[in-house]
Amino acid sequence: MMPVTRPPELLLPAGSLAHMRTAYDFGADAVYAGQPRYALRARHNEFDFAHIAQGIQEAHDRGKKFFLTSNLLAHHDRVKTYLDDLDPLVQVRPDGLTLADPGLITMVLNKMHSGAWPHIPIHLSVQANTTNHTAVKFWQKVGVRRIILSRELSLDEIEAIRNECPDIEIEVLVHGSLCIAYSGRCLLSGYFNRRDAEQGLTKDAHRSQAIDKEEMRAVPLGQDFDFAKEQQDAENAFAACGGVRRHPLADQVYLLEELERPGQLMPVMEDEHGTYIMNSKDLRAVEHIDRLVKMGVDALKIEGRTKSLYYVARTAQIYRCAINDAVAGRPFNPEWIAQLESLAHRGYTSGFLERRPSHHYQAYERGGAQAQHSQYVGQVRRVVEGWAEVELKDVLSVGDTLEMLHPSGNRLIQLNAMRDEQGQALALTLATAQTMKVWIFVGDQETHAHGALLAKLQ
Repeated sequence: MMPVTRPPELLLPAGSLAHMRTAYDFGADAVYAGQPRYALRARHNEFDFAHIAQGIQEAHDRGKKFFLTSNLLAHHDRVKTYLDDLDPLVQVRPDGLTLADPGLITMVLNKMHSGAWPHIPIHLSVQANTTNHTAVKFWQKVGVRRIILSRELSLDEIEAIRNECPDIEIEVLVHGSLCIAYSGRCLLSGYFNRRDAEQGLTKDAHRSQAIDKEEMRAVPLGQDFDFAKEQQDAENAFAACGGVRRHPLADQVYLLEELERPGQLMPVMEDEHGTYIMNSKDLRAVEHIDRLVKMGVDALKIEGRTKSLYYVARTAQIYRCAINDAVAGRPFNPEWIAQLESLAHRGYTSGFLERRPSHHYQAYERGGAQAQHSQYVGQVRRVVEGWAEVELKDVLSVGDTLEMLHPSGNRLIQLNAMRDEQGQALALTLATAQTMKVWIFVGDQETHAHGALLAKLQ
């Protein structure tokens, strides 16, 4: 087969301007950021209007794209304010708007068709659960430019949709968290407390492995926990989401004990951000990039607006290399799989891209993310005469082997010397919740250390 000449767009998450810049530095063609109040992952979004405008300007200066996401399923109160809140953002010209709600899509298109707003391409969110070519054609007639296909599709189904719909952009998720229900419609939130996770109030987690205490019966709590106050605060925060009566059992106090923290009983309440128990493995489709490229998919998306700079850098770098190899006709490099193991993850699966029994999708034996082979420890802020100032995220020791992630290429160094901010020699840093800076000796690697992210090999 002849090499593919048109690479798909590589799309990375941006929870902040720093994440956006890192994504671009390490190979992303575009990023997506959430519109305040109207995007999922509402709790982990540093973008306000000023940051969005700045991000769009920086993206365009670099020849990159910036997409704005408004992918919640809106309740009535959000509909009333949506256009007014979106108007100033439309004026700074993002490269696309990602929506899931048919009503919001109609409202936005009407504003554009009337001439009140400039034309901006509409992308249909994965939350809309598009699973077949007739649905794709329906949305195309409505005026949608790009369809982000449902996670529940196999490679064969994606290819069939591509063949049936050659004249609309198709986007596929290739890496990140998977949901335990259907394309993100979190199940337990609605079942226990009648609270809707599709309002931007879910979180990335259903992730703790835990056991109940005596069938999770209600027990007295200490003075530090005021259930009535917490309950009222949660109710007030969620007053605009449907007004459905809470289930009576939701007002009891439940306790969980994590297996790794015996004796530490945690009260379980559901607030506006949800409470999640179940747990899915993480999606990894780097080994399928070649086929996705060859079938003509227009964009490949990595999930994770709540993730670290290290996650953004590593995934952007690896998937960029995989795309470049596929376009050039080079064979798949298994090293990409090994490098993705260095990220904290809950076990990997190709999801529904390959059909497997359901137990392959779920991580039953562990809930928390675990890093394999390496641990993100910090970022280089500046380099002076062979010494790099590092903003620490984890413990460092003299003798550690570090990998420096840099857009120019990654390098391994041995940590032979370390100093504190006062210039005193250090052998070991201590874990701390406060920001801590140290100086490490990088010697002749100074050129490649500026702005590098550091990972400690295990």
